[in-house]
Amino acid sequence: MSDASSKPAESPRFPAALLQDRVLSALREAGADEASASATTRALMHASLLGIDSHGVRLTSFYAEGLRSGQINGAPALKLRRTAAASAMLDADHGLGHAAAYAGVEEACRLAKESGVGAVGIARSTHYGAAGAYALAGAEAGCIAISTTNADSLVALHGGASRFHGTNPIAAAAPVRDSKPWLLDMASSAIPYNRVLLYRSLQRELPPEVTADIHGEPTRDPHRAEILTPLGGSDFGFKGAGLAGLVTILSAILTGATPDHLVTPMGDGHAGPHDIGHFCLAIDPGRFVGRDAYDALMAQYLAGLRASPARAGEPVLAPGDREWRTLEERSRIGIPVDPDTARFLELV
Repeated sequence: MSDASSKPAESPRFPAALLQDRVLSALREAGADEASASATTRALMHASLLGIDSHGVRLTSFYAEGLRSGQINGAPALKLRRTAAASAMLDADHGLGHAAAYAGVEEACRLAKESGVGAVGIARSTHYGAAGAYALAGAEAGCIAISTTNADSLVALHGGASRFHGTNPIAAAAPVRDSKPWLLDMASSAIPYNRVLLYRSLQRELPPEVTADIHGEPTRDPHRAEILTPLGGSDFGFKGAGLAGLVTILSAILTGATPDHLVTPMGDGHAGPHDIGHFCLAIDPGRFVGRDAYDALMAQYLAGLRASPARAGEPVLAPGDREWRTLEERSRIGIPVDPDTARFLELV
């Protein structure tokens, strides 16, 4: 592994169209039906194009393994049940979580256009990758959207020395007239576990205070890292742990899915299905302040944010600004792919 002062070699880049084709083919070959393979490819390409490499095309082999082992249902029968004027439940039938999450946010937006708000709980699902993909889909449909998911235990509690919560992300997106949406996508852990796996592939040292070994001792070695720390570090980790708990309540408790500490991990195909939940919330701005006023106030807010004084050498960015710049760059010069993924997708 390289030392902290050495600069890691840059991963080779590949065109988005080529990666999309390879990912789609790999998922089909592993047993995913067309709807599942297409939705998963869409979500993985979202992450890779926006620079969320830990949840991008590198997860293709992970999902293919789950499909082949039978832990993921490659041809799920999604069942949507409306429960009230502005709420619904979706049974994902243990399929790829991406298809269920896109279907959930689509229904949440439809409900919001009727009732002002729409909420959809999703149960009997699996890992769905980058939460921001689904919040973005809601914003592109004209709604303020929030997406959450629980996951199997990887993150210690504040002051804890063993795994309890999942990385439990929260994503939110808001439409902006004549511009890309405001987009926030964050884990409630200090880093996502897939970044640990990415750093293993790249032979890079982890940042300090984000992981611990199996005994709960801090480590920067990605090969020894077994436990993630909650967002906020040693002093303020109660904030990340609290957010993780909120996500568990919305995604698992509210939907009837399995709480984090009882979830069968993905990759353990002999121990039963990976049973987690997701939650989608959509808000139609037109039913509140009105669409024209919303658009004007968002423009005013973002203009003020971006014009706010910055420290020397530090840009002031709205959530999503960095990702949209990365999207533009990677659309031009290609997407970097780590060595393990490049081999799996037969790019090298």
